[in-house]
Amino acid sequence: MTTAQGLLWLLPFLDYASVAVFALTGALVASRAQLDIVGFIFIASLTATGGGTLRDVMLDRDVFWIVDPMMLGVATLAAVIVFFAAHLLESRYRAILWLDAFALAVAVPAGVAAALGQGMGWPVVLIMGMVTGCMGGLLRDVVCNEVPLVLKQGELYVSCAFAGGVAAVLAGLAGVEGGFALLTCALVTLTLRAGSLVFGWRLPVYRPRPPRTLPPKR
Repeated sequence: MTTAQGLLWLLPFLDYASVAVFALTGALVASRAQLDIVGFIFIASLTATGGGTLRDVMLDRDVFWIVDPMMLGVATLAAVIVFFAAHLLESRYRAILWLDAFALAVAVPAGVAAALGQGMGWPVVLIMGMVTGCMGGLLRDVVCNEVPLVLKQGELYVSCAFAGGVAAVLAGLAGVEGGFALLTCALVTLTLRAGSLVFGWRLPVYRPRPPRTLPPKR
């Protein structure tokens, strides 16, 4: 994209939004694990910063929350709010699913924007979108002993991040302005994830078959 470098001004806004929403999901998972408030803050911060941290390390960028520690303040505030309000939700798991879907739709464009801003080619752009969108939630679920959403059988999750990254790359190749390319990425990611949650959209999964029995040698 000719406007790749110009996308970097959008990155802090995307990171802030991603941190806020992913932190809410982390705190809700902490509530299901019945942790104390320090545990809430830890899981919320881990979820909020995990994907972006790995992205920045892999791209050899300054880690975003070290550059702007206020990101941790946002995650902490989200954790405290959920600590005192989680009991008001009728279904915390349903809230986690939908908040996670919105966070994914923000984090994937953040990863795409970071890679494009570094002048990376499309394979790296796709990987950074998936890493930024998926790794925080994966860390959250593994640490809290939950089945990771990214590994739910047949469910669209990583594939949503991949499709969003592809949409951004194709939009850029078609001459779409950088901001609108990221919006396309977000809409594709959210639409696919929401479709998986509401309509049960799935990809085929591997079905094991018994090995063929070879006839005996004569």
